[in-house]
Amino acid sequence: MKLPRIVAALVCSVLMTASGALFAQGSKPPVKIGMSMPQTGTLGGGGQAALVALRMWVDDVNGKGGLLGRKVEFIVYDDQSNPALTPGIYTKLLDVDKVDLLIAPYATVPTAPIMPLVKQRGLLLMGNFSFQVNHTVKHDMWFNNAPWNDASSWSDGFFKAGKQVGAKTIAILAADQEFAQNLANGARELAGKAGLKTVYNQNYPPATVDFSAIIRAIRAAKPDMVFVCSYPNDSVAIVRAVNEIGVGSSVKLFGGGMVGLQFTPNMVSLGSMLNGIVNYNSYVPGMKYPGIDEFFERYRKRAGEAKVDPLGLYLPPFNYAIGQMIEQAVNGTRSLDHKTLAAYLRKNEMKTIVGSIRYGPDGEWVNPRVVQAQFRGIADKNMDQFRQPGKQVVLYPEQYKTGEVIAPFEKARK
Repeated sequence: MKLPRIVAALVCSVLMTASGALFAQGSKPPVKIGMSMPQTGTLGGGGQAALVALRMWVDDVNGKGGLLGRKVEFIVYDDQSNPALTPGIYTKLLDVDKVDLLIAPYATVPTAPIMPLVKQRGLLLMGNFSFQVNHTVKHDMWFNNAPWNDASSWSDGFFKAGKQVGAKTIAILAADQEFAQNLANGARELAGKAGLKTVYNQNYPPATVDFSAIIRAIRAAKPDMVFVCSYPNDSVAIVRAVNEIGVGSSVKLFGGGMVGLQFTPNMVSLGSMLNGIVNYNSYVPGMKYPGIDEFFERYRKRAGEAKVDPLGLYLPPFNYAIGQMIEQAVNGTRSLDHKTLAAYLRKNEMKTIVGSIRYGPDGEWVNPRVVQAQFRGIADKNMDQFRQPGKQVVLYPEQYKTGEVIAPFEKARK
């Protein structure tokens, strides 16, 4: 049966309109977001876990239609934890891949070399757990996802716990690289202001693997507190040396700024050797934010398939938050212009699975939320224990506090 001519014309018009809309949507170029991420080398374990979270966000946003009606294409290269590679990678992302937006690599050391490049070109850069890389560059289009700002946000909780147990002297141990030195320099200054006497102050080469002589020297100095600024491999080696040699009966607190003790494989590997250590963190089980439990449920399924950090407590939720902030800024401005997006991020409070974030003029958090927590009751070879509250007792900040510090360190280890 033939359709009446007017009905046939209407059907044809509808089909052409739908087809044209689909063709137009399909023909739109993707929004390209590029970054380097350490997937190998000393930072590779954390970087791989962070990538799982970022790819989750890409899938989620594309499932909602992308950004500005365009699919998000995620372009990532392995910087091998090598800061010498990151400037070349980001130049390629900009000049060859023609990306629209940039995310920084994980960590301070790989990020620092690209800061002059993004400032010179006037580009927005979403930071990724760096510390003070913008301190001297002062780029007004930098926005860090990490829950800290200056050195005080790292050390305040540690020093406060030390004051509670009567500490008067401190030893400071730091890797001789940018992150650790930034943190250690701030800690030295703050320790002086707090009236703490420094009885040991030592930097070590980043390639150091044997810390036995250093631990013996700390023991001989008899400090009340030991503040350590270290990267993942160093942190593991230091904990093993402390377990083997001991730091002496004078030490009330040990830890502070040890990167790597937040990663599930390291926590499981070290097991009971972690007991008593007071260290910084970004998130520990028991802290509640809207959507974070659902994120972990989804992440852990993906992490199992990817064979990366199975719990993902440290970097993954904050990397997913990077995507959420990009999404909010683009949707809020209907733009990919870097200056427009930067102005939006500066003026508005971002809603993420790690809580609300508001930025200061330096692109760091106005209200830092660095946790200082003490490992307690840790058993060997047991991953599931780290899923639950209580194994990392929060000492600081006050709104998340779950217990008081146990000291001295040797007592807390038992």
